[in-house]
Amino acid sequence: MHDLLDSVHAATPTATAVRDSRGAWTFLELVEYSHAFSRWLHGKGVQHGDRIVLQLPTDRELVAMFYGASRRGVVFAPVNPAMKTFHLKSVIANAEPELVIGDSTSVGPLREATDLPVYDLADVWREVVHLHSRGTPVEPAAVTPNDVAALIYTSGSTAAPKAVICPHSQVTFATEAITTTLGYRADDVVFCRFPMSWDYGLYKVLMAHFAGAEIVLAGGESDLVLLNRIRETNATIVPLVPSLASMIGTLAKRATDSTPSLRMFTNTGAALPQSTIDSLRQAFPGVSVVRQFGQTECKRITIMPPEQDGTRPDAVGLPLPGTSVLIVDADGNELPIGQVGEIVAEGPHVMPGYWRNPEQTARAFRANPRTGEPRLHTGDYGRLDDEGFLYFEGRRDDMFKRKGIRMSTVEIEAAAMDIPGVRAAAALPPTPKRDLAVCVESDLPSHTILRELARRLEAQKVPATCHVLEDFPLTLHGKNERKQLALMLDGSDA
Repeated sequence: MHDLLDSVHAATPTATAVRDSRGAWTFLELVEYSHAFSRWLHGKGVQHGDRIVLQLPTDRELVAMFYGASRRGVVFAPVNPAMKTFHLKSVIANAEPELVIGDSTSVGPLREATDLPVYDLADVWREVVHLHSRGTPVEPAAVTPNDVAALIYTSGSTAAPKAVICPHSQVTFATEAITTTLGYRADDVVFCRFPMSWDYGLYKVLMAHFAGAEIVLAGGESDLVLLNRIRETNATIVPLVPSLASMIGTLAKRATDSTPSLRMFTNTGAALPQSTIDSLRQAFPGVSVVRQFGQTECKRITIMPPEQDGTRPDAVGLPLPGTSVLIVDADGNELPIGQVGEIVAEGPHVMPGYWRNPEQTARAFRANPRTGEPRLHTGDYGRLDDEGFLYFEGRRDDMFKRKGIRMSTVEIEAAAMDIPGVRAAAALPPTPKRDLAVCVESDLPSHTILRELARRLEAQKVPATCHVLEDFPLTLHGKNERKQLALMLDGSDA
């Protein structure tokens, strides 16, 4: 992966590569600091194939450490700064790292979670700066495309986070394919609020640098200055999740200054409600709002071509170049165009599985019965049209029958988000303890929400109850925290 950086450095060494709240580095500076961190790892005895776990904020230093680890063939395993000791213990036990790096906030919990060496970033970086000033070379490591570049820990159906294995070959293929499809340019400035512990944030770094563009790491910025920072940095591309999109739309309505530099929003995590897309387009005339669909297990599955923004409003795009998407039934048989089934991805972007988790790997990653090529069975449901566009219908756990009708939480949430004044929404399927429910963040009373839903949905799909919340719980990556909502309602998991 470091070759992506080095090729741009060779062409434009003085261009700005990465910016955070404390300053910026050129491509030359980023390359030099990544070499210095590589030398630091060598000095600590970290070898090819070893893992390092890092619990750090996403800033310039973390980017340099990412590329520096890549240079030595060391496996980079970042974890979210908000992860608690309970999960840290399982992550460290699973990764079996050679060492762990934290900052002043995370060093204490990390030392509670492991007996391995835990280094404070402040001490590490002093040594890295010293190595940078000396410029002492170190024997390069022999890194191959099949070597593991990173472990990305995800939450999901298991109690402990599981790590997606990300080899250099799959990561570089996905980076090039996504960047080309979205049309990133060398003059772009990508304003990213997401941590590198999430693949969405990690790939934004790689994609920006593959294009020779600048990445602005804004995860630590206050929500109140968000639009100001987008203007000040002359951002042209802003990656979104629905909660951030809603926030930007709300802030933009109150703002008096325009943001003429913005040309593209990209979305992942969950579908953007049409009302949110409309508010973004109204606030930022001429901007494209690009819908995408994917999973960490293959990074990206489909992207709506930016030039077709506004067309096929229910579609989530076309497969990446060089990849394919199939819709299959419960027995793995391919279904005809238009029929709903499980979404299966195939291509060079499909990762090899989960780190030291053969059971979960066997469940999600299966061979094409004809070619033997790996396929990702996503557990998501959708359909294809006759031009190859994908339409997302929901996850396996999102789909259920009620009053004899099959439905999905996705369509109920979309209807709720269509109601003016609703800022967030999550539908919870029926359980033995309660009927279908919807939770919203809004100033509207619950009976108004239910009345408006009845105007938008068939009678069987209207929730029995509506719960209005002042603070809507979100996951570390800005998605709806369904488990917490379900626990609040009935003590069960969603």
